[in-house]
Amino acid sequence: MSAKCISNNIRVLRFNHGEMTQQQLAEEVRVTRQTIVAIEKNKYSPSLELAFRIAHVFNKPLEEVFIYNPENEKDKKC
Repeated sequence: MSAKCISNNIRVLRFNHGEMTQQQLAEEVRVTRQTIVAIEKNKYSPSLELAFRIAHVFNKPLEEVFIYNPENEKDKKC
């Protein structure tokens, strides 16, 4: 499954979370800033553990941070 099946709201959540930088989020969840950049651009799907860590930072349920797009799967876009 490619990243196109999963999108996210991380950029908006960072903005609404005191304009948190990608670097700050990366440090909170113990990954590189480049990993956060790739996730935000939907070029990389995080592991389940990392997805939960990101959701925990924003105090949001997983489904408010990440969105599964089954339509893309039907169209074989992912």
